[in-house]
Amino acid sequence: MHTIHWQKSTYSGDSTNCVYVAAAPTGGAIHLRESDTPDTILTTTPAPLHALIRTLKTPPLEGAR
Repeated sequence: MHTIHWQKSTYSGDSTNCVYVAAAPTGGAIHLRESDTPDTILTTTPAPLHALIRTLKTPPLEGAR
């Protein structure tokens, strides 16, 4: 059995509400979890995670809600 090594996101800072990320030992999956609910784990791969982060960083269009 492989051990997952969780790393606290640098964007979490010193906050008690933290996001943790871990790369799967095999298969290229990326795991995400919150410190509030550590048993709930979101699993994705690099391409969809990159697309999500890119979308979240993109400023909204002028006049968009």
